[in-house]
Amino acid sequence: MMQKLPLVIGIAGGSGSGKTTVAQEILKRVGADRIAYLQHDSYYKDLRELAATQHSEVNFDHPDALETELLVKHVIALRNFTRVQIPIYDFVTDTRTAETIAVEPRNVILVEGILIFVEPELRKLFDVRIFVDTDADIRFIRRLQRDISERGRSTDSVIKQYYATVRPTHLDFVEPSKRYADVIIPEGGHNAAAMDMVTARIEALLK
Repeated sequence: MMQKLPLVIGIAGGSGSGKTTVAQEILKRVGADRIAYLQHDSYYKDLRELAATQHSEVNFDHPDALETELLVKHVIALRNFTRVQIPIYDFVTDTRTAETIAVEPRNVILVEGILIFVEPELRKLFDVRIFVDTDADIRFIRRLQRDISERGRSTDSVIKQYYATVRPTHLDFVEPSKRYADVIIPEGGHNAAAMDMVTARIEALLK
C-alpha cells in the first residue's frame, strides 16, 4: 500500500563525487522495488541540430545544458502516482535516442545529479537533500576514467574540458549549492557510517 505522498530524496555533488554509488547503496538497502530512480543526466538537451564540431563548445556542466523543466514535471507526476517516460541520452553522439524508459510511481523518489540543488523549482520538491562531498583530485580521476571508458572520450579532451568548463562551473554552481543540503556525506557510498544513518532516516520517514 502506498502512502499519501512519496518521499522525495535528492542526491547532489560534483562530477565524480560518488553520487551514483550513494544512490545504488540506497537502492540496495531500502529496496529497488520501493524506489523510483531518476538521473538528471538523462535530461541533457538534444544537440543533433548542432554541427559535430560545435558539440565541444557546449558546457555540459552548466544548468542551461539540461532540460530541468521536464525533470520537474516528471517528479511532480511521480508524486501524484503517475508513470513517466524518462529520456535515454547517448553521450557519444550528444543526442536523445528514440526510446524512453518507463518509471513507475513508488513510495520513494530518488533524484541524482550535480545541479539538482541549483534549480529552485526542483530543489523545493525534495524532502531530503544529500550532498556527496569528495576531494577534487578524486573526482577528476573518476571523471577521466568514466569519460574514456563509457563516453568514448580521449584523455586530452577530458582534461581540456575540465579546465575550460567543469572546474569553473563546479565552483560557480555545484559547490555553492551545498548550503541547501540536509546531509553532507564525505567520500560518498564508501562512508558506511553515513550510509547507515541515511538509510535509517529514510526507513523512519517511510514509517
